[in-house]
Amino acid sequence: MAIFYIALLLGTSFLLNLSVLSTAAATLNTTQSLRDGNSNTLVSSDGMFELGFFSPGSSKNRYLGIWYSNIPVQTVIWVANRDVPLTNSSGNLKVTPQGVLVLLNHNGTIIWSTNASRPARNPVAMLLDSGNLVVKDEGDNNPENFLWQSFDYPTDTEMAEMKFGKNLVTGLDRYYQSWKSPDDPARGNITYRLDPSGYPEIYVIRDSRIMYRSGPWNGMRFSGTPHLKPNPVFTFDFVFNDEEIYYIYRMVNKSTRSRLLVSPAGDIQRFMWIERTSSWLLYSTANTDNCERYKLCGAFGSCDINNSPVCSCLKGFVPKNPRAWNMVDWSDGCVRKTKLNCSGDGFIKYSGMKLPETRNSWYSRTMTLEECRDMCLKNCSCTAYANLDARGGGSGCLLWFDELIDIRIFIENEPDIYIRVAASDLDGNGDEKTDSKDAIRRRTWIILSSVLSAGFLLLALAFIFYICRRRQQKDGKMGGIPETTSDSKSKEDDLELPLFDLATLASATNNFSNTNKLGQGGFGPVYKGTLKNGQEIAVKRLSKNSRQGIGEFKNEVKHIVKLQHRNLVKLLGCCIEADEKMLVYEFMPNKSLDFFIFDETQGKLLDWPMRYSIINGVARGILYLHQDSRLRIVHRDLKASNVLLDYEMNPKISDFGLARSFGENVTEANTNKVVGTYGYISPEYAMDGLYSIKSDVFSFGVLVLEIVSGKRNRGFHHPEHHLNLLGHAWRLFTEGRTLELVAESLVESCDFTKVVRSIHIGLLCVQEIPEDRPSMSNVVLMMGSEGALPVPKQPGFFTERDIEENSTSTQNKPYSANECSITLLEAR
Repeated sequence: MAIFYIALLLGTSFLLNLSVLSTAAATLNTTQSLRDGNSNTLVSSDGMFELGFFSPGSSKNRYLGIWYSNIPVQTVIWVANRDVPLTNSSGNLKVTPQGVLVLLNHNGTIIWSTNASRPARNPVAMLLDSGNLVVKDEGDNNPENFLWQSFDYPTDTEMAEMKFGKNLVTGLDRYYQSWKSPDDPARGNITYRLDPSGYPEIYVIRDSRIMYRSGPWNGMRFSGTPHLKPNPVFTFDFVFNDEEIYYIYRMVNKSTRSRLLVSPAGDIQRFMWIERTSSWLLYSTANTDNCERYKLCGAFGSCDINNSPVCSCLKGFVPKNPRAWNMVDWSDGCVRKTKLNCSGDGFIKYSGMKLPETRNSWYSRTMTLEECRDMCLKNCSCTAYANLDARGGGSGCLLWFDELIDIRIFIENEPDIYIRVAASDLDGNGDEKTDSKDAIRRRTWIILSSVLSAGFLLLALAFIFYICRRRQQKDGKMGGIPETTSDSKSKEDDLELPLFDLATLASATNNFSNTNKLGQGGFGPVYKGTLKNGQEIAVKRLSKNSRQGIGEFKNEVKHIVKLQHRNLVKLLGCCIEADEKMLVYEFMPNKSLDFFIFDETQGKLLDWPMRYSIINGVARGILYLHQDSRLRIVHRDLKASNVLLDYEMNPKISDFGLARSFGENVTEANTNKVVGTYGYISPEYAMDGLYSIKSDVFSFGVLVLEIVSGKRNRGFHHPEHHLNLLGHAWRLFTEGRTLELVAESLVESCDFTKVVRSIHIGLLCVQEIPEDRPSMSNVVLMMGSEGALPVPKQPGFFTERDIEENSTSTQNKPYSANECSITLLEAR
């Protein structure tokens, strides 16, 4: 729809009255066009950069790009249509009166376009001396007022003055992605990105695998880049506040040509142009040696390029797999020689070290190192601490939890890090000596433990006896969950699930305060909590008046406790105490998918690559339920609000309260009570109570179309017809206008080939007849291949205006392809 809308904005008279830009200029207005084949380009006022059409390497395809002007080696720094090449010299670039840049092919079809942040008065496109292509109102040179700029959408090259990082307010993420090859500027598999989770670091990722990590910023540089020091060539800075996180560099001499390139091979290289030799000089490069390989030495291992072998365990640790370690396979890392006892532990100080990965770290800008140490000592899960900022003797606090990963030794580096070990591993050889209170505490602890050990033993035995008696008095078996039926197989439901006591969860959630409330479902409210060890959790609390009740509570535990998959939410435990029944899950910081795709502002945070990754992740999660889990499970309530997003926006399917499991040879079942969510359930389930794995396939198809369009299936309205989203998508598909379904916010980032394929697969999944729908294994296969797809048949869709949401009667209206009344459905 967005592309169709932009085409309308151009206007017939506007298209006819445009003049071709005949000479090199710095601006392009709404009455001009930049055409391929006419040798006309946009050139920055200082003559350093040029915008025009080019063919890379031996390729015959044509692209709109920016390159350095007046040097013999064409060096492209930005490409507009990198994923949608022109096949001939027919490209035409224009600026619409609304301030949108559009690139047209020989048919006048828009193959690439920008977006506009606000209405324009007299828009022009201009190539700045920095190499930044901007769209702005003529005469307004305030960067804050730019309608659009290429620096916000980089390709594989970082330039001076360019922000590298994320705007936390708008969600704009500026990162670099390699070309596929020197002849193909399409998105390659190497990504160079600033990760804002925990304490920010830069990662180099090949496909989904981390290859290199920069280390956290220490106030002067990233801790894994000690070579990055003040120099006479460029200055650099790192900005981290409530609104944005970014790294930026600036040239001391603005006439110096410099660029940082993410190569298709995965190299991160900085080049300087040398006029005397007319060539690019490799000034610096990241990941220069074997110790730069991410997690080479595993957990609690450190890498020293000057040693042979390069990997060794930290003091107080030994190889987890000695045989593999001796065969130069260090991937299993190291484990503690002596188990920690929390209160009697100490710290070993390390200097000249690349700090461990900080994705799961905690930090404070104001704490002193002494306060930082005390906080780490009080938290039994804290494994190390350091100053956040190494300047001026050090300030702030950075804490690590669980395993320490990706450590290497440098000759010199700041700040020092203090790693937790058992007291017996502190022997004075390089161990921390700065705090005499440690020794006093350890001696006191030894004396007290000797005197009180007998008393503690008696108390422990009494407590164990009390717990055993209490559990024997519980009704039922499943971790204290009372049975609600007289099922003779109750003993088979005895599942090993950690129990949380009510006091712990009340403390973690601030006594279930509204400020901690994440949302409300049919089951009951969900709260965010933080355990004493710093672990974040989500607590799902059964409402006293919940219609799902204990049956759904037990059903959810029964199914999800047996499931282990990266795209399914993880159940950590439950609480059965007094009248309370609660489930404890891993916390998903980015809420649910519906929070993003159905909101115009939040939707901008999910570009097409992220949405495509979410579609694939959900597909793999459903495939696991249908085919690879211990039970064949039908979810029965797959929808956008039941897809949660973790720190890296990976999708995790949640809410198994309505799930049902099948035997090995069973594929479908009937029910007299249809439960689910309007807009997602399949026609055969809504009308006949017949559910199967194909019911989930239908829901997945609805979800795919919602992700692509940013519109809900239920409640969808269109001025041209009364169809819902499925009907609208089917109509566009049959009329050859599939791309009009795409959300306007995705136009800038979308891969049109994958978008069209995703819509096609979505329509295959929502076909009216269950047998026509593909299995999830075929869906995953189709998503990952480029082969021809079958033509979808008419979907099973309905007009939701006829649905009575609150009705619980059993009366049914005749079902048709366009209309279905669901009256036996529980509104969720």
